[in-house]
Amino acid sequence: MADIQGTWDPKFEGVATTLSDSLDAGTDVGASVAVLLHGDPVVDIWGGTVDEAGSAPWERDTITNVWSTTKTMTFLCTLMLADRGELDYYAPVARYWPEFAAGGKEHVEVRHLMAHTAGLPGWAEPMEPEDLADWDKCTSVLARQEPWWEPGTASGYHAVTQGYLIGEVVRRITGTTIGSWFASEVAGPLGADFYIGLPESEDHRVSIVIPPPPLDLDELKPSELVIRTMTNPVLDATYPSRAWWRRAEIPAANGHGNARSVAEIQSIVAGRGEARGVRLLSAEGCDRIFDEQIHGTDLILGAEFRFGMGYGLSSGMMPIGPRACFWGGYGGSIIVMDQDAGLTVCYAMNRMEGGLQGDLRGANIIMAAVLGLAGG
Repeated sequence: MADIQGTWDPKFEGVATTLSDSLDAGTDVGASVAVLLHGDPVVDIWGGTVDEAGSAPWERDTITNVWSTTKTMTFLCTLMLADRGELDYYAPVARYWPEFAAGGKEHVEVRHLMAHTAGLPGWAEPMEPEDLADWDKCTSVLARQEPWWEPGTASGYHAVTQGYLIGEVVRRITGTTIGSWFASEVAGPLGADFYIGLPESEDHRVSIVIPPPPLDLDELKPSELVIRTMTNPVLDATYPSRAWWRRAEIPAANGHGNARSVAEIQSIVAGRGEARGVRLLSAEGCDRIFDEQIHGTDLILGAEFRFGMGYGLSSGMMPIGPRACFWGGYGGSIIVMDQDAGLTVCYAMNRMEGGLQGDLRGANIIMAAVLGLAGG
């Protein structure tokens, strides 16, 4: 049986067993899991190794690139600004970012950025991978291009662009980058070990993600929209091994942390704005998450999604509670928060599975946590 480090309440022993089984089966190489109940940790565990060679164990403070789970951090930043009266989700983006009105986007609202309905899932001009570290280029190209469909009518997953779009709105309001604002206003007050733009001083404890098998585009037969979105530039799972990726602020994709730090931050959502004595926004401000923006088949992901203000909400694809929300990352990381249960569950790992929608490892962890909560 794989050795699991950390602590867990006996009620949640099934969570530890689930992680151990996954490590034994080789479906995980190194991973961490956190479960918080009413903001307090009931599971804080980790196991495995930092790479396939087994060169070092995954430690308590090992961190990794959690890909799109990072998006939940950008959502929280906007919720806080909206709660303070500095951001209106129903206002035109151009109110805060005047250049964005170009290309017929003068009526695109902030909420469209939040729910992937802005029609800007990719860049219309050629982009090189390293351009993702050039904030001004990424945002200026998006500002001048036309939407690829009528904004607000459908979601089309803005896998990488969403972070720049939301991040530029945050920058225009606060006068600082979203990574810096997040560090001072969110991670700092909560004492959470999560970064959007990783300092070089933290490189020594990063477990570089293990890329999944390449996608067979001939077999998948993606639409032209998907090809335009995902190939300019290609979203390459080897990027986190490169310093330029780790240093950049890519608020939709390059956040570094572990299950504990992600859960510590997002437990604010489960606690309706408060966790462990720290309140970041009002209960009413937190409720904005559940303002449904779109529900249907996503044009990029090709599956049913229901989006609130940023976060994914309960749907046939993800049947969680009526007051629960979630999001996950390329390769498998996931975070779920349930306000009715006061429950936060996070899984973060280094071995990636293929596809943008994750796999069953995180779902198994969530199910084990729910069973533990029910005493099963």
